[in-house]
Amino acid sequence: MFRSEEAAIHLERGIRVEITAIKDYELEKYITEIMLDVGVPAHLKGYHYLRDAIMLTGRDMEVVTSVTKLLYPTVARRFKTTDQKVERAIRNAIEVSWTRGNEQTFEKMFGYSASSGRTRPTNSEYIARIADKVRLDIKAM
Repeated sequence: MFRSEEAAIHLERGIRVEITAIKDYELEKYITEIMLDVGVPAHLKGYHYLRDAIMLTGRDMEVVTSVTKLLYPTVARRFKTTDQKVERAIRNAIEVSWTRGNEQTFEKMFGYSASSGRTRPTNSEYIARIADKVRLDIKAM
């Protein structure tokens, strides 16, 4: 999964690997795999914003507690757009994945899916859940 030199050394010594020890491109690659499995189409702007938001949240879970004041503006600055456009694009990407995505993956990750009759997760729920999964997967290494 993640094989940076630092992570490999930690694994050899039996030390838990923290998300901060993982190189950005390795983390981005892993998050991309999860997002594609959930069914977020890669051609949407929200896909890129969502991946960036999940990476930021994975490194600091506090940002998800204030998505409108911290997370969206940070992502917007990185992509040279507005926080309103980031929020809308992420919401659209989540909606598309909710209606067209892999129901089994949603059931496994969120405990429910569109077929169970529940509404889609909010942006912050979606981001926090995937970021938490990434953090737990890395700690389990």
